[in-house]
Amino acid sequence: MNIYSISVQSLKRRRTKTFFLIFGLVLAVSSVVTLTVISKNMSESVSKDLDEYGANIIITPKSNELALNYGSLSIGELSYDRSNLFESDVDKIKEIKNFKNISVISPKLLVVDKIDSLQTLIAGIKFDKEYALKKWWKIDGRIPEKASGVLLGSEASTKLKLNLNDKILIKGTNFSVVGVIQPTGSQDDAMVFIDLHIAQQLFDKGENLSLIELSALCYDCPVEEIVRQISQKLPNAKVSAIRQSIDSKMAAVAKFEDFSFGISIVILIISLLIVFTNVNSSLNERIREIGVFKAIGFRNRDIFKIVFFEVLIASGIAGLLGYLIGIAAANIIMPLLDSNAVIGFKFDPEIFLIASMLSIVVGIMAAFYPAYKATKLDPTVAFRTL
Repeated sequence: MNIYSISVQSLKRRRTKTFFLIFGLVLAVSSVVTLTVISKNMSESVSKDLDEYGANIIITPKSNELALNYGSLSIGELSYDRSNLFESDVDKIKEIKNFKNISVISPKLLVVDKIDSLQTLIAGIKFDKEYALKKWWKIDGRIPEKASGVLLGSEASTKLKLNLNDKILIKGTNFSVVGVIQPTGSQDDAMVFIDLHIAQQLFDKGENLSLIELSALCYDCPVEEIVRQISQKLPNAKVSAIRQSIDSKMAAVAKFEDFSFGISIVILIISLLIVFTNVNSSLNERIREIGVFKAIGFRNRDIFKIVFFEVLIASGIAGLLGYLIGIAAANIIMPLLDSNAVIGFKFDPEIFLIASMLSIVVGIMAAFYPAYKATKLDPTVAFRTL
């Protein structure tokens, strides 16, 4: 009989002790897995909400002129017939450290011009970027795919008396209306959207831009940090973070993560005590057995290995059970916190590794002192109990 088989047989003989040993570890692992999965999914939910809210960073030229507004949002001191931003600034933004947290960069050129004798705000945009930024847009027709296509806001369509497939003359150039945005309740309703590069050519703006809007997925990094990094890259621009109701949800996630961390620490301490008490009690009942082992030639490290492998086997089982129970618990709890949350039972190797390592580390930490105490047992003392 070798050390490994002794450990296995010991676990089988003491089923009640083994149950409580595994139970203590499962309690720790499943709780941490549940809280980790919920925190992760809540962060991803915030990420999606940020994306759906649209721009949360806006970049405008610095100016000492009178401040203007872009819809309900302040965009700095901006004149529609002048721009101090350039397309090359977009490339500079891509060089910042946290660029991976930026999902959409939408540059714009805003100009005011007459269309059919009506003063109209015209926006030169990159249609794919703008539509990615404003996912709430509902369009009758389609997004322009060619430079000759134009997208109208609902109010602009009504006042200009233009419908799908009608022709529109802008700066002496004919365009075709390929899409009309349904009412949004924003400044977009009164605007005419054309291709950015076409707008720059028509109004002789070169590579100038009026503003750049960004959607930053900052559930895992502060928006202020991205603003700071962009400001360093664009010293002649004003970079502003737009505050929206999503901030309250980000704050809630941060508080939940802090709460989860605190609860996890408490549960780990309780589990350590459960495992420590269980292993220590088990070894106290095995004084005679350990004395016999030492009497027949088992060395201190052999005794330590027996206890170590018992805990290691129990920890491995507890890690797997804790992972499965934790995922199941997260699937029950998460919909109560977010009605749109869907976790499922897909295998997450990262969380499974955390669960396994946590179970093993907690088990070894709790069992170290009892195992060490067992190695110091005097065989003659053990035989006195016979």
